[in-house]
Amino acid sequence: MTDADLLRSLGVGPSQLDPAPPWAPRQSAGAKRLDGNHPCVGCGQPARATGVVTVPGSGRRWLDRCMPCLIVTTPRGGPRALLTDTLAALPEAARQAHFTVTITIDEP
Repeated sequence: MTDADLLRSLGVGPSQLDPAPPWAPRQSAGAKRLDGNHPCVGCGQPARATGVVTVPGSGRRWLDRCMPCLIVTTPRGGPRALLTDTLAALPEAARQAHFTVTITIDEP
């Protein structure tokens, strides 16, 4: 996910974010932003995490988020399983959780 994609997922335009310094900020610069005075760009709650995004045409901007918004908008890495592999694993996972499942697949 690019920085521009991240901002789109949050529904935030780069102009809504505070300009960040042109150099890579030290941890102390980010920690100073987490003083309770910067709201999460996603929901408005106090930010508990901050970072810098770079968007063409807008430069470097601070991206302040609360923990729930950070978690929701953090890309999950790793390869994705094929749908057939996921469906094959579901009955065993349900059995271990003491559930009964019926899987129906509509194929054209």
